[in-house]
Amino acid sequence: MRVALLGPIAWRTPPRHYGPWELITGLLAEGLVARGVDVTLFATLDSVTAATLEGVAATGYEETDAIDGRVWEALHVSHALARSHEFDLVHNHLDWLPLAFSAHCRAPMLTTVHGFSGPHIVPAYRRSDSHFVSISDSDRSPELDYLATIHHGVDLSGLPFHPDGGDDLILFGRIHPDKGTDIAIEIAERAGRRLVMCGIVQDRAYFEERIEPRIDGERVVYLGSVGPGERGAVLGSGAALLHPIRFAEPFGLSVVESMACGTPVVAYAKGSMPEVIDEGVTGRLVGSVDAAVAAVDGIGELDRAVCSARARERFSAERMVDEYLAIYRKIIS
Repeated sequence: MRVALLGPIAWRTPPRHYGPWELITGLLAEGLVARGVDVTLFATLDSVTAATLEGVAATGYEETDAIDGRVWEALHVSHALARSHEFDLVHNHLDWLPLAFSAHCRAPMLTTVHGFSGPHIVPAYRRSDSHFVSISDSDRSPELDYLATIHHGVDLSGLPFHPDGGDDLILFGRIHPDKGTDIAIEIAERAGRRLVMCGIVQDRAYFEERIEPRIDGERVVYLGSVGPGERGAVLGSGAALLHPIRFAEPFGLSVVESMACGTPVVAYAKGSMPEVIDEGVTGRLVGSVDAAVAAVDGIGELDRAVCSARARERFSAERMVDEYLAIYRKIIS
């Protein structure tokens, strides 16, 4: 089986710190190669992979001002589709742009829908020749047909179980109003806990006006964007991960990573959270600051070992690779 993985190029694959789509594409590439699949990964040329690496962009456009993302994404897609006749399947992880040119793809195309930026991009999906996989049932569009829902998997080897945790609350993700960074600070303050925040600043004005003035290095600590080598230690050090999102999140990798470390999650019950979190086992689903504070107060009632075991059972990279392989075989046959 010859498979082309058409990855995103905002960041390197795998990402140095942030890049959820690149992370999943990289994990899938490594897992497929380990199973003997002939994989070509179309990604940035500084990517690190056991697959055959192809691409045109030297590095991710979010990592340098020298690259215009619009231009290089188009060149990237053109390069991959020009090679599409060499493969049994092209697996698209690059959102809508390859779909606009799917008629030029000379192999069956599968697209993992990592999330919709808005209803305005749905026509590109609806008019394409691609098959679709959703990353959660909650993120499905009623206008599309899907072959399956495949929840993301994570590299459990980098997420060791921490049986004791600590007293801190953790916030792990991009700093943006959608992620509820300001809400997390309020929850931690009312719960009488220190908050440790990690993530890229995606909304600079929001950060400077609403978040930065509340970072004091004692009760609210900001560690910046934390890379793969540190994620497990940070996530495992907490009593709970706070995830008070304001939007219907398609999945939430940090939620799964935290649970795998044994740190349960207190999340607003939006989007995929009721799918990802097992209420009373791997976390608590809430709908307000008051409910979140109460959940934090009682978080010690959850067994960290059971939390970790459930997350490892449900969200391993190996399980994700197995499910994609089954879809590949179905499409090719």
